[in-house]
Amino acid sequence: MSSVERDDEDAPVRVTPAPGAVRALVVDDEPLLRTHLAHHLAQLWPELEIAGEARNGREAVDLVEQLRPDVVFLDVHMPGMNGVEAARLMGPDVQIVFVTAYEQYAVAAFEQGAIDYLVKPFDADRLGESVARLRRRIAERRRADAADAGLGQVTSLAGDVAEAGGPLSRLPANDLDAVLSALAGELRRRAPAGDRLQWIRASVGQMIKLIPVDEVLYFRSDEKYTLVVWVGGEALIRKSIRELLDGLEPETFIQIHRSTIVNLRFVSQVIKGPNETAEVHLKGRNETLSVSRNHVHWFRQY
Repeated sequence: MSSVERDDEDAPVRVTPAPGAVRALVVDDEPLLRTHLAHHLAQLWPELEIAGEARNGREAVDLVEQLRPDVVFLDVHMPGMNGVEAARLMGPDVQIVFVTAYEQYAVAAFEQGAIDYLVKPFDADRLGESVARLRRRIAERRRADAADAGLGQVTSLAGDVAEAGGPLSRLPANDLDAVLSALAGELRRRAPAGDRLQWIRASVGQMIKLIPVDEVLYFRSDEKYTLVVWVGGEALIRKSIRELLDGLEPETFIQIHRSTIVNLRFVSQVIKGPNETAEVHLKGRNETLSVSRNHVHWFRQY
């Protein structure tokens, strides 16, 4: 038996699930859509327990930490922290099904690997396919966990694995990050053009310098500051890489490392390195920029 905690109709919901149950979290900023999805899940997967509901990415991350659900149905586009940003913080143990209204890019991004998605408005057949895949993944994960713990086979979900046919786990971390980066870029592309950064304000000596974004070669951050290098010099600013990405033109500025954004207009060549890394060379510059494994996918199309 589960107990439900709800303060008001639109507040996040927390449920105390029965031991051993398969638990889900439903995340969407629209309460009617959360209710609609939960209703269909109850019909297609009666033993699934909705452990909680959240209205945005921050609430979702907090509930994942508290409730440790097996699966999260996660809306991509929400105010504040969106679904992509939230997914990066949820860790490797939870299965994620993205819910999106953007079918064209969803198919291209998600079919790189074993991340599932639902396109709004979804129908029962498509949700049923997603449920079947989730049952298989969760069953396989529990079997592996039981084997690691020396507990033998878990029988409660073993039939799901046999019926669905073979193991399927969540994407490796590097591939997952590549998919999430693609989604983040798509969200940035869909942002209104008027929201783009046109100038970077930086302190240079006793002056406040206004740097045209078009003249910026790259940004590189450390824990406290971000170095901005442009055609006429360099300076330190207080904006983080994440804040900069949200305001930069996604077709021109791409993240190549957790601490580096480069302007593609100033890239002369990209040299492949060992272990799926690379090195960016800039026009008329001696320094090079490292491309990490998590971001090298940007250059695979070239």
